[in-house]
Amino acid sequence: MTISASMVKELREKTGAGMMDCKTALAETNGDMEAAIDWLRAKGIAKADKKSGRTAAEGLVAVASAGTKAIVVEVNSETDFVARNDAFQALVREIAEAGLATDGTVEAVGAATHSGSGKPVVDTIKDAIATIGENMSLRRSAMLSVGQGAVATYVHNQVAEGLGKMGVLVALESAGDAAALVAFGRQVAMHVAATNPLALTDSQIDAATVEREKAVFSEQARQSGKPENIIEKMVEGRMRKFYEEVVLLKQNFVLNPDLTVEKALQEAEKDFGAPAKIVGFARFALGEGIEREESDFAAEVAAAAGKK
Repeated sequence: MTISASMVKELREKTGAGMMDCKTALAETNGDMEAAIDWLRAKGIAKADKKSGRTAAEGLVAVASAGTKAIVVEVNSETDFVARNDAFQALVREIAEAGLATDGTVEAVGAATHSGSGKPVVDTIKDAIATIGENMSLRRSAMLSVGQGAVATYVHNQVAEGLGKMGVLVALESAGDAAALVAFGRQVAMHVAATNPLALTDSQIDAATVEREKAVFSEQARQSGKPENIIEKMVEGRMRKFYEEVVLLKQNFVLNPDLTVEKALQEAEKDFGAPAKIVGFARFALGEGIEREESDFAAEVAAAAGKK
């Protein structure tokens, strides 16, 4: 039987499955729409795709490292219950490990071969959705690497090896002792977890953010009634304070507040046996930036009962 585009479209609308999956299902069932729906359900395809619209804001962050590079990934699920599942934890860990063989972009990690299934990561996640019964997604990833030095990792509130609700990477370039670099880098990663800096240096802060802060400080200063030349100096002082609060190298080091992170690095160079430079960091906190769906339980019950 010839499978028309309209048939594929109808099946897709009914199941939420992909176009190629719908076409295959119709071909396998000789164009029988209901049988095609059952075929997709049996394969777990319709079930997975139907769930893909639900908000997945729980899950886990994982880190993995090899040599002078490391990666952090966030894989989301709908509930924390699934995040505590051994199979989900193994999946997230293996996704991070697969990502080490890529350039670290989320597209590349999604296309990487998953060691357990032999399939691309995105397809392995789709299979897991059908098995576990919740929407899941590879939300983001980041990789740091150095030619010489170390990339340290830290997982806050670790639930299993390399897995938790927050993961941090810190990259240091140096010809010094690798073990000492990793140890100090981990301390800086713990600092990053605690302070959530906006950037490594002043120049890396988004220009729009800088201008917004200046505008706020200027307006606050003008309310004092001071002349413009004094206002300008007041704004400069407040911007210096702003940078000290949000720029990693200028922040007071959490483990020794008498030193900035930059000064602490200089102090640590005697342990490294060589000069060192922090060249990058990445911090993933689970679910940050995701708008979670708020449900009105009373309204849901009323709707189910046919009330207005």
